[in-house]
Amino acid sequence: MFFDKSHLVALGGNMPSAKGESVETLRAALDRIASSGCELLAVSRFYRTPCFPPGAGPDYVNAAARIACDAAPEAVLNLLHRVEAEFGRERVKRWGQRTLDLDLIGAGDAVLPDAATYQAWHDLAPDAQQSEAPDRLILPHPRMHERAFVLVPLADVAPEWRHPVLGRTVVEMRDALPDDALSEVVAL
Repeated sequence: MFFDKSHLVALGGNMPSAKGESVETLRAALDRIASSGCELLAVSRFYRTPCFPPGAGPDYVNAAARIACDAAPEAVLNLLHRVEAEFGRERVKRWGQRTLDLDLIGAGDAVLPDAATYQAWHDLAPDAQQSEAPDRLILPHPRMHERAFVLVPLADVAPEWRHPVLGRTVVEMRDALPDDALSEVVAL
């Protein structure tokens, strides 16, 4: 299977790391990704966003990057997880506070592991989303189209990327979100 070498990554954090507060942590993580053999093609502005779920901790700093790696999406995800661990990320609680969150959002027109599995995670009931996590890479990210904190920064770096299942561009998905959700994503 052919994979586009361009990968879309969402970055976030709301707890300090050894590198400093969230902005410094995200910048250092981007440098670490670049020093690991991936090219940073574009990096969004940094944004302040409310913690999700509400009340779970301090506000987040979010960003997005378009990177080029000569590797399959699973290998890119493994790299992102290694970088998270280097910055003190511990996967203790789903949607909990974190020093660094690096999510692989998309890779060209890849739908992984297959269309049926993607659809099952896309259709997962909201209460199940809080407790269940996939045991493999699901691409594109099954919740990306619902999240302003992903789509607003992603529109800075890949506005015309088209979701391979939904058929909409990043800008179209962003613009379909409610105004109140969009207004919560504030450029730093």
